[in-house]
Amino acid sequence: MKPVFSIFAAFSILLWSGQSQLFAQRDSIATSSLDSIRISDQQFKTSDIDEIVISGTMKAVNRLESPVPVEVYSAAFFRKNPTPTIFDALQNVNGVRPQLNCNICNTGDIHINGLEGPYTMVLIDGMPIVSSLGTVYGLSGIPNAMVERIEIVKGPASSLYGSEAVGGLINIITRNPQQAPVFSADVMSTAWGEYNADVGFKIHAGDKASVLTGLNYFNYQNITDDNHDHFTDVTLQDRISVFQKWNFRRRENRLFSLAGRYVYEDRWGGDVRWNPSYRGGSEIYGESIYTGRAEIIGMYQLPVKDPVFFGFSFISHNQDSRYGDTSYIAHQNIAFGQVTWDKKYGKHDLLAGAALRYSFYEDNTAATAHEAEQTWLPGIFLQNEMDLASGHTLLLGARYDFHYHHGSVFTPRLAYKWSLNDTSILRFNAGTGFRVVNLFTEDHAALTGAREVIILNDLKPEKSYNVNLNFIRKIYLDTGSSLALEASAFYTYFTNRIVPDYENPQSIVYDNMNGHAVSKGLSLNADLNFARGLKLILGGTFMENETTVNGQRTQQMLTEKFSGTWAASYKIRPWNLTVDYTGNVFGPMRLPLAGELDPRPAMSPWWSLQNVQMTFSGFKNFEVYGGVKNLLNWTPGRHTPFLISRTEDPFNQQVEYGPGGQVIATPGNPYALTFDTAYMYAPNQGIRGFLGIRFRLDQ
Repeated sequence: MKPVFSIFAAFSILLWSGQSQLFAQRDSIATSSLDSIRISDQQFKTSDIDEIVISGTMKAVNRLESPVPVEVYSAAFFRKNPTPTIFDALQNVNGVRPQLNCNICNTGDIHINGLEGPYTMVLIDGMPIVSSLGTVYGLSGIPNAMVERIEIVKGPASSLYGSEAVGGLINIITRNPQQAPVFSADVMSTAWGEYNADVGFKIHAGDKASVLTGLNYFNYQNITDDNHDHFTDVTLQDRISVFQKWNFRRRENRLFSLAGRYVYEDRWGGDVRWNPSYRGGSEIYGESIYTGRAEIIGMYQLPVKDPVFFGFSFISHNQDSRYGDTSYIAHQNIAFGQVTWDKKYGKHDLLAGAALRYSFYEDNTAATAHEAEQTWLPGIFLQNEMDLASGHTLLLGARYDFHYHHGSVFTPRLAYKWSLNDTSILRFNAGTGFRVVNLFTEDHAALTGAREVIILNDLKPEKSYNVNLNFIRKIYLDTGSSLALEASAFYTYFTNRIVPDYENPQSIVYDNMNGHAVSKGLSLNADLNFARGLKLILGGTFMENETTVNGQRTQQMLTEKFSGTWAASYKIRPWNLTVDYTGNVFGPMRLPLAGELDPRPAMSPWWSLQNVQMTFSGFKNFEVYGGVKNLLNWTPGRHTPFLISRTEDPFNQQVEYGPGGQVIATPGNPYALTFDTAYMYAPNQGIRGFLGIRFRLDQ
């Protein structure tokens, strides 16, 4: 790995070097958190196609002007490595990692800078639509035809977005129906037998409305057991999703947008002999999950003089799961409404708002044995963005929320932007975050039945304190090439942190830790645009996520200390051919062993997923693409004697226990283990080819 560190060391030195000129126009498909700039008669100015972002300040602003750093990734960026879900697509974003949490059903969440999925808020068009149960299942089935771009903010955003926006937020911006193509289609299959179809089309409903519809269908039914443990390596899935968005024309161009999505998924994994007749039984082990999920989101601008908006969302999530003979049946409704008022007064740009979230949750576990959990979470917030002087912008904000059980929660925020010159911008952000916990909807390991769940005390909301320093620099080289660089340092301090304890192989213990946790690190990004058609996007994140209890520091489970991503694109114009080489690399992380005698490694090795794609665009309205995923054919099973412990005895019928309830070693169980699926950190899917075709009709 020495070459990797050498590259980033050289990059760090270059970032702070003083000799540079402003970077020319960036390629529109290779967007990151850096702004598009173009040259005009040797004068440098912001181009007309600069991205407008909303996630950092909850209002539409140019990325160059935003005091909060926002990373933006276009739909074309994700086409460099086509995937059937947004969950998988985020694997090539620096500092963002899709984490699989189950070795059988392959559910997972999104880590930002090493923080687990429950610390990340996911929104669609600015509305919190993916949370709790949706953190695990809601990122599947969002049709790619509907996605315009994805905005990512790293670090707490609770002062604007409330609970769950502790580690950061991911905002999926869908297409404007008026600007979308009339028809688009993207169909792909892989050598493993995966089939994905994505279709979008728009119509005009009279003179007052435009309607965009997206359909996604994914199917994988190929039972594969390359690691020979008699369990499926990859979960079988059958999923269909329908998304529709309406934009209504109103007087004075006031906004009214309404969208809805429904997704149904049937997924299962387990013993290769399993079929639906064994569902819920104790004869052949299988994990079968039926998911039905409906979402409605909308934004309405009130007919008043000042910009006043009412945003709303509603989620209904129904899940019927069987983990062997353990049943988990859950129903969750989340209703959200928010009013915002934007007012400019001299050098002040004010944003005020009030929000209300209602959550209903009921399942068949002890969590809601007596009554369903119902939570009202009202909040108000105020933000003031001020121009202090030329090149200096200050943002002050605060939010107050009231939880019926935990009481008042106050989250302040500060952001400062200093434009040092025409080529460099420095941003400083500080703030607090909070998260109200519902672990039964967030931790899949607590639902499998493989371990007993123990909650020691009444869990208190987690709180965080965060600072972030961001520096960007744009460089134009005399050769006609261009370079855009970015560095971010981040530090987050947690109190009341809830860290699941896996040390006892028979249980998972939850409690607010008697100590604190720290997440800190450095993130580096580079966009290189060479004059001869080669484009590079490089990223690396060095981080530490540690917990300290009674003075003892411990690396957080399932968190790497280094991750890197890259995307290299080269266009051979005479052949209408584009070659994309994408990949990532991750450092070692602590893994949850199932006992003191467990022979599996306690730390993961360095690992990398790499892909290559070729796209031919010589046909009118058509693109044909194909390539290879996981070029190195890397899978975690190569470095361990087994991944799932005791697949031969998934119901623990042959496990023997000692007087204290501990598992004891026997000739049939020499490592004193029970059946456990928590040892998981990377996909089991090996090398595979893929082939697809895209069609787009604009008129």
